[in-house]
Amino acid sequence: MRPDQTLAWTQDGTERLLADLASLSDEELSAPTALPGWTRRYLLAHVAANADALRNLVHWARTGEERRMYASSAQRDADIAAGSTLPAAELRSWIESSARALAADFDSMPEAAWDAKVITAQGLTRSASEIPWMRDRELYIHAVDLGAGTAFADLPAEFLTVLLDDVTARRSSKGGGPALLAAATDSGRTWEVAGAGVPVPVTARLCDLAAYLTGRPAPELTAAPVLPPWL
Repeated sequence: MRPDQTLAWTQDGTERLLADLASLSDEELSAPTALPGWTRRYLLAHVAANADALRNLVHWARTGEERRMYASSAQRDADIAAGSTLPAAELRSWIESSARALAADFDSMPEAAWDAKVITAQGLTRSASEIPWMRDRELYIHAVDLGAGTAFADLPAEFLTVLLDDVTARRSSKGGGPALLAAATDSGRTWEVAGAGVPVPVTARLCDLAAYLTGRPAPELTAAPVLPPWL
């Protein structure tokens, strides 16, 4: 089935990221982000490369011809590093053209193709209907990371709720972190994270929980346990 909600978020996230990017000067693209070792240039190259990689999965779903997201992890890293050194105009163009091309691919997907199975960069088998969600995470979270105006509090509450469903499930499956009981004060929702020890209660607004559980700065939760990466 065509995933209309996540496709709508893809459009919104793309527009938000491009608007934030347009507000930055070429010189500001070289500034660091909150992600260790990532400049804005590197982050933008990462997002552009992600769009190109997801187009491979869309091609796979639409045609049945296997096409993995990346040739290898090493090649992925090399392509992103190289992209981060592009002239500013070329980097901006890559961000926009890759996003628009992916959107066009989504628009051309036959209804039945959304049920096709593809394999993600993490080696997980997923339905093609999950590809827009994979893009939504990249767009919205990295729009925040870009530090050009968008904050977690600006993102759709429903997106944040689904994001927390995703993140807590991944953390529980991956292990290696503390057990948590997260509660959103503004929605009444709670999430459990399986892990070591007695579950630690973590209570905050939905946006602050999203920041904390995705490993981003969360000033409201500085006393909460330190978490390992979730992806």
